[in-house]
Amino acid sequence: DNTNSGGAGLSFRSIPDQNHLLRDGVRRYLQLPADQTVLILHAKVAQKSYGNEKRFFCPPPCVYLTGPGWKLKQEQVKEAGFKVCGYMGLDSVGSSYLETQKLNFEEQPDSKEFSCAKALYISDADKRKHFRLVLKLFFSNGQEIGTFHSKLIKVISKPSQKKQSLKNTDLCISSGSKVSLFNRLRSQTVSTRYLSVEGGAFIASARQWAAFTLHLADEHCIQGEFPLREGYVRYGSVVQLICTATGVMLPPLIIRKVTKQYALLDVDEPISQLHKCAFQFQGSDGMYLCLSMEKVIQFQASPCPKEANRELLNDGSCWTIIGTETVEYTFSDSLACIQDLVSPVPLITTLQLTGGGDVAMLEVQGDYFHANLKVWFGDVEAETMYRNSKSLVCVVPDVSAFGSDWRWLRYPITVPLLLIRNDGLIYSSTFTFTYTPEQSFLPGQQVLPELPQDSDALLDSIHQEFTRTNFHLFMQS
Repeated sequence: DNTNSGGAGLSFRSIPDQNHLLRDGVRRYLQLPADQTVLILHAKVAQKSYGNEKRFFCPPPCVYLTGPGWKLKQEQVKEAGFKVCGYMGLDSVGSSYLETQKLNFEEQPDSKEFSCAKALYISDADKRKHFRLVLKLFFSNGQEIGTFHSKLIKVISKPSQKKQSLKNTDLCISSGSKVSLFNRLRSQTVSTRYLSVEGGAFIASARQWAAFTLHLADEHCIQGEFPLREGYVRYGSVVQLICTATGVMLPPLIIRKVTKQYALLDVDEPISQLHKCAFQFQGSDGMYLCLSMEKVIQFQASPCPKEANRELLNDGSCWTIIGTETVEYTFSDSLACIQDLVSPVPLITTLQLTGGGDVAMLEVQGDYFHANLKVWFGDVEAETMYRNSKSLVCVVPDVSAFGSDWRWLRYPITVPLLLIRNDGLIYSSTFTFTYTPEQSFLPGQQVLPELPQDSDALLDSIHQEFTRTNFHLFMQS
């Protein structure tokens, strides 16, 4: 049973008994997933520091630890002060802990652990166009948990002043992408405030920032009905800002370009990373989204008598916009006594179904795959072939593996997709797989005629028909 494991030594399941143990363990896990999740939030671009200056990444990269597995771990160890700590730095060649920053996690009201790296920067000695952040997590007793990477971050020298053309879309901000908004009084770093959400209300926080999904809305719609549109966001567009963590949204806003504290009402060029902008409440007469200390309020702009196409704002109404990324790693060591690091934690991005007849194959695409992983459909292990770090291929298990009750054929069966390492470490995913019966077997129609005694052959033929046909792949992400 241990083919294709790439010479990983003795597998967890070289013995039939252990196979049963593992399957029972997976069933228990599926009933009560004791997951540990590491969530990294960071900006898509970073401004380079020249000479001796230190332009700290803004907003600062954040790490959240979520899921019940962290608490369970602390209860199991029963050591005073046993907690998670970490280091974050750039993925530079031969990086030492000199350039890294220590992270101390603190518990938040919603039982997430939170930390952020406030003092990271990239100097002009580093000639790369892109880099990643590297997070190393440890328990306070010294045991290393693993290493986790951010997505790619683009290095820029300064915010682009020239009009963004849609030919060079690298710095443009597209509808449906995530952004962070911050405000800085008189360019002082200490005065930076981030738009955030707390207790269902919008606040300006000096410590934490929220990622918002920025959607283009259709301006000619009745209030409350905003079909979302594709495309790059331009000044003068009506946009909807939705907090990715809480789902709380601001009313429809018109995004305006800001120059020297003036909102320009006649500019419609594409928005670029780190641009200064303002948000006018749609349908209002010059009311703008503004911060006052920690509060988010509405500010009444003053019209300019000499220039009708601009309005005078205050400091608190001028925001800097930047694209952000989120990457999420989830694992559970509830089945195994893990001695090794949990990393690399595989990430599934897409599924592709191929083949038909009696054998359907599923290609799982993503990142950080290795030869010691098997794909599981719920509590059923699939025969898995490792292709490379971005691709695994497996044989879709026959639907009969999920229960011998033939009546199930009338209904779709949906199972979660998991990756399990051969020491029993579980990596859950946001993907599910659904076996769908043929149209003719849908509920409400008589599924089978009155069956004669010898109905096995008929059932077999139905079953073959069923497995030969329909599968559906669903992403719950």
